[in-house]
Amino acid sequence: MPRQILCTVAALALAASAGACSSSRFDSGLNASARPVGRPARPPLPEEPDLGPGLSSGPVTSSPLAPPPGASAAPGPVVANPSGPIMAEASPPPVQQQAAIAPPPAAPVVASGGRSAVVGGWTAKDATGASCRVNLASTPALDLYKASSAGCANKDLAKVTAWDYRDGEVYLYQPGGTVAARLRPAGGAMDGALSKSGAPLAMVR
Repeated sequence: MPRQILCTVAALALAASAGACSSSRFDSGLNASARPVGRPARPPLPEEPDLGPGLSSGPVTSSPLAPPPGASAAPGPVVANPSGPIMAEASPPPVQQQAAIAPPPAAPVVASGGRSAVVGGWTAKDATGASCRVNLASTPALDLYKASSAGCANKDLAKVTAWDYRDGEVYLYQPGGTVAARLRPAGGAMDGALSKSGAPLAMVR
């Protein structure tokens, strides 16, 4: 009899213990389901350190340093003068091309003591002793100088229309450039010969 009572008491104790465990599990499940779902709790901010007296933990500000002694501050931006007019550089005028015109032929130069010494009137004498006047002018005629004759019986002298001085000699020319006579000055006279016949010819002042 006492053994049965002990068994009954032990069974009741086990049943009560099992009921208590199931009740606690149910309560914990309800609490977990009823808890709101959201972001995790924000961790607390760390406390600011104590920097000691006279030091503040506020925001730090910066300012430009002053230039060292003897140094000038940085120059400001250069601003162009808006009041002055801006003058554009003038372009050079266009070059006008002109057709090249050949200059007229220069007149022969009368050399002093040479050609200029024989300019003027002369009396010509041929081998027959006949004489006539021959004038040697300083007026240019193309590349020669004008000449004229008067009262000459010799046909070669009568046709003289131009003359020139080259290499120390006087050349008398007929129309067409034919040389009528060639003479060499000597003192105040000229001695030479007719080109066609070779007869001697002299001219004096």
